[in-house]
Amino acid sequence: MVVFSKLPSVSPKAYFLTWTTYGSWLRGDVRGSVAGDNRFGTPYADPDPVLESNDAGRTSSEAVHLDQVKREIVASAIEEVCSHRGWRIYAANVRSNHVHIVVRANVPPEKVLTDLKAWATRRLRESGWFARDQKVWTKHGSTRYIFDDASLAKAVDYVIRRQDMKRTL
Repeated sequence: MVVFSKLPSVSPKAYFLTWTTYGSWLRGDVRGSVAGDNRFGTPYADPDPVLESNDAGRTSSEAVHLDQVKREIVASAIEEVCSHRGWRIYAANVRSNHVHIVVRANVPPEKVLTDLKAWATRRLRESGWFARDQKVWTKHGSTRYIFDDASLAKAVDYVIRRQDMKRTL
């Protein structure tokens, strides 16, 4: 019997994490959406207006969009958590409907993602922008491992300079 570990055998240099605001990027969206079980390398699903409309009808509140003030609160929370935990930020970009960060951490990427979302949510609520029961983010997010300097440079470049271009990572 062959057993495969879920963790890579080589330690990653960093993680490239992405998450979206609640209701702002639904399945079937023309920008692409995750299809099936979201395995690495799986292509995005084709646009599907019916699926997108059905998902929009099931959301519990309106889509969340972050204005400049809210984006600054989220960015500050990310910096605060990373500093406190000793995680190195290579690049971060808080957009109106999603967040990208390239970060080195000594814990799994899911832990980093969860902590960053939780603290950003806390700070937004403390500032009075969201009620305690209002969803701010979609469930989970994307967690990519970065193993070499070239991939790290490419991810940082994308996060800082190429937000309005097609992703090529």
